[in-house]
Formats: sequence, C-alpha cells, structure tokens
Amino acid sequence: MQYVVPLWTPPALHVKDSEAQFPIRRVHCVAKNYGAHIREMGGDPNKVKPKFFSKSAHAVSAGVDEVSIAYPRATQDLHHEVELVVALGENAKIFGFGIGIDFTKRDLQAVAKENGMPWDTSKNFTGGAAVSQIIPIEETGELTTGAISLSVNGEMRQQGDLAQMIYNVREIMDHLDGYDELLAGDIIFTGTPAGVGAVEKGDEMSCKIEGLPDFTVRLV
Repeated sequence: MQYVVPLWTPPALHVKDSEAQFPIRRVHCVAKNYGAHIREMGGDPNKVKPKFFSKSAHAVSAGVDEVSIAYPRATQDLHHEVELVVALGENAKIFGFGIGIDFTKRDLQAVAKENGMPWDTSKNFTGGAAVSQIIPIEETGELTTGAISLSVNGEMRQQGDLAQMIYNVREIMDHLDGYDELLAGDIIFTGTPAGVGAVEKGDEMSCKIEGLPDFTVRLV
C-alpha cells in the first residue's frame, strides 16, 4: 500500500531485559484518583467518579531509567504528576508496569477550566508524558500497594501510596472498557498523589514506586 505522507513508526516503550519494545497504541489517563490530590485541587474526594482524558502516543518520551525532555512551548507553569503506568498486552491483559510523569501546562488548563473548554492543549503535547521501561507483571505482581514519590532537585514534592488510589488498577480498566474497548498497546496513567507543582528548564525529577526501578526525568 502507498501513502501520501511517509508512514511513521509507532512510539514504543522499553521492556526490561528484552530487545523487543512495547508499541503504544493509545494513552489513557485518570484524573483525580488520590484523595489528597483532589483536595489540593479544590475538589471533594467523596464526590468523585472516575474521569478520563487521553494523550497522543506521540506525546510520550520513553526511557529506560532516565530521559531528557525539552521544556514545552506556550506555557510558563508546567507541573509534574508522578503516576503508576499500566501497559496492556494481548487480550488487553496487564503486560506490565512502569513509572510515568503526566506533565500539565497548568496555566493553559486554568484558562480552559474557567471557560468550560477541553483541556487538550494543556495535556496533549510533545513531551507531555514521560514513561520508564516496563517491568512485566510476572516479576512485579499486581502492585496494589507501595510507596510512590517524586522529588525535584533532591527536594521531596510528592509522596503517597498506591493503596490510596480511589479506584485501583482493575477498577480503572473496567471503567475505561465500558467507554471504549481496551486493546493491546494501550497504556494507562492511573492518577497522581498530592504535591504537584511547577518545574523549570534544568530541573531533575527523581521518581520512585516501590517494586519498580527508579526513573529520572530532566527538563532541558
């Protein structure tokens, strides 16, 4: 088959101890899945139903244990959000887990919220997501509990536990599949604990989730 523009290669994630990579089909994200984060954003965790948004696969910057990302255009207030990332394999079963940062152009998001508009420009952009290598579930187990944290230049910003998720991984998958069929190659950002904040060019973010290798992200 011929195409009128060059055919691109799908973005892919590294897989631990494997030369094969994990191709990204779609990026699903859960908004507000930790009570403390909901409160810091002015919401009530007792009234929250799962809310979802998407990012383009090409928004993802992939690394093994570190990655460098260019500070994006059109924002003066870029925020970090560390998250557990779930990678789905054949038959939409969990293939493995990684660490991710969901970046948000908070200034653009605030304007969108004020005007009742979609968040797309604040969430879906080149470098808008960083994802570590994927560790197969056979090695990690289900990862329903465990410390999650992010520090910036050695200063702790975010701390929580996976057990604090309002909706766990299986519940998130059930909700998402109710809206649209989950397929192999999908990845899911599962929400972030409290402590989100701004980062600048030159900052180094150190991400940790118990049971997974550490992940470092630099803004250049």
